[in-house]
Amino acid sequence: MPQCERSSLRRNNSLNPGLALLSASVKEDLKPQDTAQPKASFGFARVRPEAKQGLVNEVFAKVARRYDLMNDLMSGGLHRLWKDELVTWLAPPKSAVPYALLDVAGGTGDVALRVLEAAGSGSSAVICDVSADMIEAGRVRAGEEPRLSFVQGNAEALPFPDRRFDAYTIGFGIRNVTHIEAALGEGFRVLKPGGRFLCLEFSAVEVPLLDTLYDAYSMNAIPALGGLVAGDSASYRYLVESIRRFPDQKCFTHLIENAGFERVHYRNLTGGIAALHSAWRL
Repeated sequence: MPQCERSSLRRNNSLNPGLALLSASVKEDLKPQDTAQPKASFGFARVRPEAKQGLVNEVFAKVARRYDLMNDLMSGGLHRLWKDELVTWLAPPKSAVPYALLDVAGGTGDVALRVLEAAGSGSSAVICDVSADMIEAGRVRAGEEPRLSFVQGNAEALPFPDRRFDAYTIGFGIRNVTHIEAALGEGFRVLKPGGRFLCLEFSAVEVPLLDTLYDAYSMNAIPALGGLVAGDSASYRYLVESIRRFPDQKCFTHLIENAGFERVHYRNLTGGIAALHSAWRL
C-alpha cells in the first residue's frame, strides 16, 4: 500500500474475528509472518503480497452472484447513481466512430453496459476481471450484447497491447489490487494518447457528521446485513475494511499523476462516501 495510506486507520492491524469464516488455506496466509517481509493489506490484516490476490479471489467468489446486493448494502443503493455519473463524465461518443472501452474489475458488467447504452454504434467494451466467478455473473447479465466481450486477467498485468483503448474505467475495484501503482501504470500503458481514465471508488467522507454516521453504518451494519441477507459477514467486513485502507482523494490523485496521467481531477460523491477520479493520457 502507498505510504499515504490513511494513517488514522492504522489503529487496527489485528485479524478480524469475521475472517474465521474463510477457508483453511486462506487462514494459513493470514497467520503472522516474518515482520521483515513486505506486507499488503487485506482489510485490517497484513498479509504477504503474493497471498493477497488469492484472498481477494475467495471473497469475490462468494459475493459474485449477489454483487449488486453487496453494492446496495455498501452504498445504500447510491452506487447506481454514482455509476450514472461516471458515464456522464466519460461522455462516450454517440456516433458510429470507433470507440474502445476497457472496464477493469468490471465482472458483472454494470459499468460497461451503462457505457454501451449511452454510446453510439461504433463503441465496444472489453471487461477484464481476475475473478472467473464475476465474469460468469457478467456473461449471464449481458446476454447477447454483441459489442461486449470478457477477458480474465489481472489489473496489474493486463493482457492487452500498448495503446489499445480509448477509455479505461474501473469501478470499486482498484482498492482490491495488491499494488495500486502497478495497476495505474497498466492503465496508462493500454490507453491511446488522448485516452481517458475514470475510477469510481469508495473514499474518505469529508462532511462532518456524515463521516461519523457512515463509519458507524459501514463498520457495524454492513457486516451484520451481509450475514443476515447473504449469509457471509466475513466478506462484507473485508470489503468495508478495505475502504478504510484505501488512500484518500488527494493521495490517490498523486498516485494517478505519478503513473504519468495529466489533467487529474476528482469529484466527491455524496460527501466523499465515494469519489470519481478522472485523468488523461496526453
